Amino acid sequence: MSKKNSDAIKPAPTRSTSGAGESSPTTIAHLKELMALMSANDVSEIIIAGPAGITIRRGAQPSTIINHQPVIYNGAAIPTAGYAPAPQHAATSVSPTSTITPAAPAPSFEHIESPMVGTCYLAPNPDAAAFLKVGQQVTPDTVVCLIEAMKVFNEIKAEKTGIVEQILVKNGQAVEFGQKLYAIK
Repeated sequence: MSKKNSDAIKPAPTRSTSGAGESSPTTIAHLKELMALMSANDVSEIIIAGPAGITIRRGAQPSTIINHQPVIYNGAAIPTAGYAPAPQHAATSVSPTSTITPAAPAPSFEHIESPMVGTCYLAPNPDAAAFLKVGQQVTPDTVVCLIEAMKVFNEIKAEKTGIVEQILVKNGQAVEFGQKLYAIK
């Protein structure tokens, strides 16, 4: 606190506790006067000792700052059960007398998954053709998309051999780690 500010602070007049209806030496008016003095003199805290000890603080309490360490992906497969979208089934009605026949087994696809969190781009630039189309053959070195993370564009390779059966994301869509991008057979 500067000398100028300390000269401006004047002690509040002492209050008598013997007044009618006054139960403590600090009344609401006294507290308002203290808060006005705190504001005028840029004081952040006042502690009044005594039988009715009071602490008055101005402004927010300092909060705890948490620094997170960056996560480094080492290429190991991590289960992503919570990230896969739930399959959508058509609503069917079954009468009590009908028999339920088992559905045909779903085709088994391998998936190309996102190795990081970011924005997925299916073409090298907005005017160019997409990296992949349904029915196209891919090899482990085929670039399948770009994922932008922290203003860096990362080429994502198939790392598998097969034929593209489905494209599971849209151009410009935000993707999570382990999210399925393509289904290949």
